[in-house]
Amino acid sequence: MPHRVLVTDKLAEEGLELLRAEPGIEVVVNTKLATDIPALRAALAEADGIVIRSGTQLTAEVLADQTRLKAIVRAGVGVDNIDVPAATRQGIVVMNTPGGNTVSTAEHTVAMILALSRNIPKANESFKSGKWERNKFTGTQVEGKTLGIVGLGRVGLAVAQRARGFDMKVIGFDPFLSAERAAELGIESVPGLDELWGRCDYITLHTPLSAETRNLVDARAMAMMKPGVRLINCARGGLIDEDALLAALNSGHVAGAAIDVFDPEPPPADHALVKHPLVVVTPHLGASTEEAQVAVAVEAARLLIDFLGNGQVRFAVNMPSLSGAELQDLRMYLDLGRRLGMLHAQMDRGTVKQATLRYRGEVATKNTRMITASFAAGWMETALEGQVNLVNAEHLLKERGIALIEEKSTDTGDFSTMIQTEILTEKKRYVASGTLFGKQFVRLVQLGPYHLDAHLDGTLFVFTHYDRPGLIGFIGTTLGRHGVNIAQMNVGRNQAGGEAIGVVNLDSIPSSEAIKEVEAHPDIVSVSLIKLPAANNVPSWLGS
Repeated sequence: MPHRVLVTDKLAEEGLELLRAEPGIEVVVNTKLATDIPALRAALAEADGIVIRSGTQLTAEVLADQTRLKAIVRAGVGVDNIDVPAATRQGIVVMNTPGGNTVSTAEHTVAMILALSRNIPKANESFKSGKWERNKFTGTQVEGKTLGIVGLGRVGLAVAQRARGFDMKVIGFDPFLSAERAAELGIESVPGLDELWGRCDYITLHTPLSAETRNLVDARAMAMMKPGVRLINCARGGLIDEDALLAALNSGHVAGAAIDVFDPEPPPADHALVKHPLVVVTPHLGASTEEAQVAVAVEAARLLIDFLGNGQVRFAVNMPSLSGAELQDLRMYLDLGRRLGMLHAQMDRGTVKQATLRYRGEVATKNTRMITASFAAGWMETALEGQVNLVNAEHLLKERGIALIEEKSTDTGDFSTMIQTEILTEKKRYVASGTLFGKQFVRLVQLGPYHLDAHLDGTLFVFTHYDRPGLIGFIGTTLGRHGVNIAQMNVGRNQAGGEAIGVVNLDSIPSSEAIKEVEAHPDIVSVSLIKLPAANNVPSWLGS
């Protein structure tokens, strides 16, 4: 019996031809199903795979009880129109095509840089209105200028390659691309954004939008930039603080901006940046080329052919289903690994060189590669475009030149099972260790050189300090005065009166004023706020 593949959105003919030419695959194309939910559900009941673009909404209702459907392929990057948790619960693999739009978006970024530099949109408008204003539109060369790239994933690296063709100096920031790998690609890697802002003539953004990256380019960042800098955003709306950009343009500190993406889209008709004379805008055209549409169609077809033919999974955004016994055995270890990764992601760090996971005791007898992948997924899940999970996490690290090392020993120490995670960066070495307590609790038992016993969930208020009488009371009193309740408190020290660490589990997130008040105490060395999921709260790729 042939595998039936359903195509419900317009797909380039090259992709359809690949599917039709594959022995053992029957292709059904019906774009009317995208707007007819009952008919779509009925068609999916008789399909093994489906290829969609943005028009088809695969909701939980549509995917419910689809026992035959094995794979969904999105011809494009975004999977917002797919209920990924619902698909995961159904055991359906969801894949996307992250590479198909790379060249198109990179070329559009370079086009925006050139249009901005040579005043092409304004000169075109003036000339077509009957004017000949050569002196008014004198531009600037890009040769010899410094381009800063924030985010060195596929698109960021493609932009870097093209910028070097214009003899631009390229510097970049991406905590998940090693400095050595960046140097091989002709890019000077910097350990933090503050080291990038003030050195660039042009800055282009190629990072996903998340709570951490929203308004990444704010008034503070712009104040650190060189006068006359030009900003380009062909990644995601929301990365630039629009009010701050407007003020910087009006003051002359920022010479111009080129923007392809907005939040929301489309922007209001009277949007100040759209109308601003120093801003070049396009209506989200980064991936809108004939070649890109063909590329994503071909890539989608190959993904589905490989999966249905031999079970190969590439570019998955969720985890293929595990048996109930496997998931039950590993779930707590996977959760612990992920939380340790999320903790590391929120520490102040430079460019990462390698990560080492040491498994000791009972955990060393388990499927540690899967636990390592869960750690990597938690570590990277807010830093990369698209969803990171057990399927793709290790591959993404390897792609970025970051070594991921495992060490195992069945010998037990103070705990019957322990996972020690160590991140080596250009700045320092970060260590965090965790264990399981009973069958439903995860614990943080080491942070840096200090041993303690803290809950690894919710909001963690971490402070390094000098071990002085009254300091713990000060912390409790200060947080209480700001309306923040302490759920748990743990302190680790190596000797009385020396440096120590405190980890406080809070019932709510403290205000910036509360944090500043704690930081001002003379015995406080540093303060960090770590946000972790609530206890037993796991992502869809770890199972419900």
